[in-house]
Amino acid sequence: MLMLMTFNSHSSLLFLISLSLCISITTLSFTPDTPWLNSVDRNDDNFKGLAIERAVDGDSNTGGVAKIKRYLHYFGYLPLQNLSFDDQFNSEFELAIARYQSKLGLSITGKLDINTMKQILEPRCGVSDFAHGKHVTRRYVHFPGKPRWNRHKPIVLTYAFSPDHFINYLTSNDVRRVFKRAFARWAAVIPVSFREANDYGFADIKIGFYSGDHGDGQPFDGVLGILAHSFSPESGKLHLDAAERWAVDFSTEESKVAVDLESVAVHEIGHVLGLAHSPVKDAVMYPSLKPRQKRADLNIDDIEGVQALYGSNHKLRFGALLRSETSVSSGVTLLRQSWIGFSASIASYYSSCDCDAFLVFIASLILV
Repeated sequence: MLMLMTFNSHSSLLFLISLSLCISITTLSFTPDTPWLNSVDRNDDNFKGLAIERAVDGDSNTGGVAKIKRYLHYFGYLPLQNLSFDDQFNSEFELAIARYQSKLGLSITGKLDINTMKQILEPRCGVSDFAHGKHVTRRYVHFPGKPRWNRHKPIVLTYAFSPDHFINYLTSNDVRRVFKRAFARWAAVIPVSFREANDYGFADIKIGFYSGDHGDGQPFDGVLGILAHSFSPESGKLHLDAAERWAVDFSTEESKVAVDLESVAVHEIGHVLGLAHSPVKDAVMYPSLKPRQKRADLNIDDIEGVQALYGSNHKLRFGALLRSETSVSSGVTLLRQSWIGFSASIASYYSSCDCDAFLVFIASLILV
């Protein structure tokens, strides 16, 4: 502390930043507290002992590379042709890393740098990020063939919860309220409504909490890792990993590995409607979600993507979605209104109460 006091403010700041970076790099570890899929087992000694410095340097003998190859293959970045799950850091592996970095909005280096490894270790959706034939824009992505629910208009989709696959630490009412809000977020922007049905067998969308291998070819892996998965239209299957600690209110949930149920529900409903993963980090269709993170508000990317499939909701009454705040500045009263349920990056407008004109500010439209 005495040494810091003798520095000028600029030097002190640089020292603190450098110290922080050193601590971050030194303490980064790959402990088995968040297992991946069975084929990418983080309990494996080779994977736990992965040396990032050697990976960044392209060391062909870096232990654990085979596990990361399995991870990249599972999520669509490494093709089946001539694929070998070994520890060779070759050009195909480097290209796969670069694809992953591009898709997840990371700096494209083709190396297993710190940020890439942190991203790989984050809990995420089990749906593949990449497949040939996907319809890709500069932001949002649709599944191959742009599948959607083909119903007579007005489109009404029913959903139901499996009576045999539930979790006992959340009440049925709490789970139903969360999903009702999640469906309402999508219904607010497209001409599709959602209604809970009593008959699970005949519902369009079937929701359940499952453990391990549950018969759909995509087994769950325990706490964190793969959180949930769902399927493109018109499958309607929406599965959540029963091993997770699902939370409906973080103010009353103490677990450090708790996962926000609403955020995951909104994301998986996006898949059910036909959206694939987005590279926009603020979008609900971004594939990963940290423990105790909430990301349930629709981003402009999510809205544009789903409206490209179903059109816009012409019955939407914006007045019902507006949150208002008033303030007085220089004698002019300004009304700040933002759309509830949407990301702050989408839109907000300030209108003068003394005239008919208003200005619209649209911020953070991310192009990737």
